[in-house]
Amino acid sequence: MMLTLLQTFDNRGLPFSYLPRTDDFITLILLACFFFTAFMLSRTKKNLLLQMKGLFTTRERISIFAANTNIDIRFLLLLLLQTCIFGGLFIFNFFNDTTPILMVVVMPALLIGIYTASCVIYLLFKWLLYLFLGWIFFDKIKTNLWIRSYFTLVYSFGFILFPFVLLLIYFDLDMIYLIVFGLILMFFVKILMFYKWLKLFFNNLGGLLLLILYFCALEIIPCLLMYRGLIELNNLLIIKI
Repeated sequence: MMLTLLQTFDNRGLPFSYLPRTDDFITLILLACFFFTAFMLSRTKKNLLLQMKGLFTTRERISIFAANTNIDIRFLLLLLLQTCIFGGLFIFNFFNDTTPILMVVVMPALLIGIYTASCVIYLLFKWLLYLFLGWIFFDKIKTNLWIRSYFTLVYSFGFILFPFVLLLIYFDLDMIYLIVFGLILMFFVKILMFYKWLKLFFNNLGGLLLLILYFCALEIIPCLLMYRGLIELNNLLIIKI
């Protein structure tokens, strides 16, 4: 531990600052994501656009798992994983600015892996939660439509997040831009989710009450819990490593 801390200071006794844009591991990740995105767009652009149109319709035949899209489900799962990777890089960049000591005591590659895994776990948790609540309150068709639309929105969000992550890492934007852009992107995603949920489930005033409950219990609270959990995890890593 002490050796690691000593190695982070130069000959003048000034601490070295970690810069994500100089990290070869991050560069390799972004290059791999770029080639994968280019491959997906060149092969299945029309089918991906068809799936995204499902966000604005309740037709069951438009889904990310529809057979007529001719998209291998493994590629769609990789798209979801890619979104989680971008989310992990976004979180990593955020904590690099707010908790720089974390980059001193923990390997950046390990932190990126932890944050990416956290996004994957969050996504799986939301999927299971939607299945459970849909089984209790709604019919199977509407529940499946919502889950398909949700995952379509998630991997579509990854395409938007990619250039944003590049700007964060290679242009070293100030923290205020990081927070503002992140809130804008989150607000945009929540609005689309609100719109889709409204089309699927809002039928009366009782549906409005469920809508309010949905956004408070299923969208806002899990995000806050995840943020708090990452803070506690970072503190634990600083103490234990």
